[in-house]
Amino acid sequence: MSGTLLENEIGMNFNRSENQQMIADMIRKFGKEHILPKMMIWDESQEFPLEVFKKLGELGLMGVLVPTEYGGSGFGYTEYVTAITELGSICGSIALSMAAHNSLCTGHILQFGNEEQKKKYLPKLASAEWIGAWGLTEANTGSDAMRMSCTAVQDGDYWIINGTKNWITHGISGNVVVLLARTGELLDSKGITAFIVERGTPGFSGGKKENKLGMRASETAELIFENCRIHKSQVMGEVGDGFVQAMKVLDGGRISIAALSLGIAKGALNASIKYAKERQQFGQPIANFQGIAFKIADMATEFEAAELLTMQAADLKNKHKKVTKESAFAKYYASELAVRASTEAVQIFGGYGYTKDFPVEKFYRDSKLCTIGEGTSEIQKLVIAREILK
Repeated sequence: MSGTLLENEIGMNFNRSENQQMIADMIRKFGKEHILPKMMIWDESQEFPLEVFKKLGELGLMGVLVPTEYGGSGFGYTEYVTAITELGSICGSIALSMAAHNSLCTGHILQFGNEEQKKKYLPKLASAEWIGAWGLTEANTGSDAMRMSCTAVQDGDYWIINGTKNWITHGISGNVVVLLARTGELLDSKGITAFIVERGTPGFSGGKKENKLGMRASETAELIFENCRIHKSQVMGEVGDGFVQAMKVLDGGRISIAALSLGIAKGALNASIKYAKERQQFGQPIANFQGIAFKIADMATEFEAAELLTMQAADLKNKHKKVTKESAFAKYYASELAVRASTEAVQIFGGYGYTKDFPVEKFYRDSKLCTIGEGTSEIQKLVIAREILK
């Protein structure tokens, strides 16, 4: 039945397109030259390597989904998934930042900005002249976004914003942030509005940078607003539409985290296959032992399943169809796989897997965020259950 569903309703083509192959080859070459040599240095120091994102901008990877008329690459979600997966198989941090910039900040403006806002911001974001951030989460409101305490109060032609946002990718380095702030009553889904706030606006600053387990080269920090005054032209869509907009943005964002998870799983799997063929014990490669071979078989099978779920969601998104359930399927399954695959990879490497001299230790640390960010696994199950039980 599922085969018929994929073939008839979704009409997916499983062959990589010429564009997808070109992107994959380009990223592999880019990774060897610009990411791998310094990756562990950035990880140790938690440095956000801005120069790498400028170079990714030159390659068109910071505006993958942005139409060419706004300076973007004009690609669809299948190419986008390929780009994040390939980057994620090299370095989770770089892929995470690239995904957050594309899906959240840039994606929100692309989806809900007016023509003037698109013309002003999308070319700068697509070229990585500007780095984007997206502010929804607060210290006490993660999954419970409707209880946010960051407020925007209207004052004539201006809005005065007060409050903080936490766990924000590019909270310090981002040049522009799409901010969700409460403009109405608590728990009112029509009481939240989206604003575009530029760095340098008086009253807007970056706060504490988080010291993280993994994804350490992807900057995560606090946003602080103290009587930050912005013009009404910086409102996106209608006042009160912010929560609904955010949920739609997250539907697409979940596809990007599924793709990031796929990348980490792919990196862990490829490293495990290579190591298992090279590592000798008892006079033969450990790949010959069923205990190791079965681990690799499980990892490979689950990777294929996660990739199908992710591409299904990407295909639906390309066709402008509802993807709430499918993106949750993909994000939930792929993120849990990233953790399982990287855990097994460390086990296959044995003692070496626990050292920073081999790649799987980093995949292991980076993978866990995928089950937390942009909706925890538990929230994905909630979304899936609600969609199925409607």
